[in-house]
Amino acid sequence: MFLGKVATRDTKGQRAMALGKWFSGKPEQKSDFPVIKSDDEWQRELSPEQFAVLRGHGTERPFTSTLNKEQRPGMFRCAGCGLELFRADTKFDSGTGWPSFFAPIEPNVGTSEDHAFLMRRTEVHCARCGGHLGHVFEDGPEPTGLRYCINGVSLSFEASERKSDSPAKSTEMSSDSNR
Repeated sequence: MFLGKVATRDTKGQRAMALGKWFSGKPEQKSDFPVIKSDDEWQRELSPEQFAVLRGHGTERPFTSTLNKEQRPGMFRCAGCGLELFRADTKFDSGTGWPSFFAPIEPNVGTSEDHAFLMRRTEVHCARCGGHLGHVFEDGPEPTGLRYCINGVSLSFEASERKSDSPAKSTEMSSDSNR
């Protein structure tokens, strides 16, 4: 199945670019994030799997992440830049094969519209480095009703001894940095 950019004979390329956004799995990269690195720099710092997901907007295979079974108190951080993204007490087993959370640490997780594979979804990314994390769906548990379905390779986990790590709001980023 072809999922790359669609070529046309449109001399301005507008139609090809519009179709490319619908068919490619990689939305346009934003350059307005606080942490900006070249692809070469990211490739030196990330594993091939992390690079494919965080920078290439890929998806890891379900049920392959060791973080699926992580139950300890702690903090889930961006594997790209270390920003705190999810508290362990917001994690739940969704049965989907990816780590799932019902609430992020605001404003450290941003969203954008994703039209890959001819579907309309809400993509979730790190508000500091723009790394692709996964998607958010409206079929999660209370209290939010949301399910942040996150690629495990896009996260790192830091265990703590406390039951609750930090308040739902974080001061690590300003609120206008997540868009």
